[in-house]
Amino acid sequence: MEQMHLQDFYITEFQDDLVNWFLENQRELPWRMSKDPYRVWVSEIMLQQTRVDTVIPYYNAFMREFPTLEALAEAEEDRILKAWEGLGYYSRVRNLQTAVREVVEQYEGRVPDTREEISSLKGVGPYTAGAVLSIAYGKPEPAVDGNVMRVLSRVLLVEEDIAKASTRKIFENILYDLVSKDDPSSFNQGLMELGALICTPTSPGCLLCPVREHCRAYDHGKQNDLPIKSKKKKQTAKQMAAVVLRNERGEVLIEKRPETGLLARLWQFPNVEVTDGRSVEEHFQASYDIEVVLDEPIQKVEHVFSHLIWNITVYEAQVSGQPDGGQATRKWIPVKDIEKYAFPVSHQKIIQKSLL
Repeated sequence: MEQMHLQDFYITEFQDDLVNWFLENQRELPWRMSKDPYRVWVSEIMLQQTRVDTVIPYYNAFMREFPTLEALAEAEEDRILKAWEGLGYYSRVRNLQTAVREVVEQYEGRVPDTREEISSLKGVGPYTAGAVLSIAYGKPEPAVDGNVMRVLSRVLLVEEDIAKASTRKIFENILYDLVSKDDPSSFNQGLMELGALICTPTSPGCLLCPVREHCRAYDHGKQNDLPIKSKKKKQTAKQMAAVVLRNERGEVLIEKRPETGLLARLWQFPNVEVTDGRSVEEHFQASYDIEVVLDEPIQKVEHVFSHLIWNITVYEAQVSGQPDGGQATRKWIPVKDIEKYAFPVSHQKIIQKSLL
């Protein structure tokens, strides 16, 4: 099937047009300043499901703090979570550190340059493997992400659902024949750049496209109909209540989230899901064994995940003494120390409104 998509397609001309356009028009991005495999790897992990403009300051700060594989491998988890704070999908950085430690221990600090070896590392999927191998090592490997599937679905008129794993495999197989053998780095980055700047999800800029004469969707007037992508399931909404709890010394109570699962091991303010007719005080008493009296809410926070929406109503309360709710993962801290801890974005909003 993949060979069928490339029938009567001028592969060499397409490669030349795309690579030449990229070399002349690529954005100046900090991770393009070096082909160091570690730096390429970090950038690709950060760029997963995150916009380039958002990633740039995080990448620069992360590289200053962890400039080498060894620096990241030796860092305490709280430090890397704090450096990642706000980027979301925190399992990415935990997996990255686990994989980097393996590179240091098993590969003498050199990022593997074969697909088999690099794909065995924690958190390295087919796209990340292909991106690092092609960009850092110049190997003609496919790197298929959403941008690439969108571009190729239009250029080659591939009318398959890109939300399906089987479709991604189709594009990977196509790219083994399509990727430039002379400059796979510029070719793969060119596909990504084209998808980011011109062949965008809506209103593609076809008149500016350097490969328009190769584009079958444009020839058929279908560029706005592709790619085909089935819709995700609707997100589940949860009603939550969080409390900024202070003691007589002016300290606030924070707690670490569970070891696994959503936002694992980040810090947060005490919170509960409000699921029945009980008051927030009753929920809090049941979960924390601390009696509190709550006034009117001070803030409402909505946080949207890919599968879930948190609607958080925020309260303040004062307690006598320093009850800890019987949990070692809870601690009272001075407000001035709050910046030392990594919080999810929803609770960063609480900090901004109530503590800073």
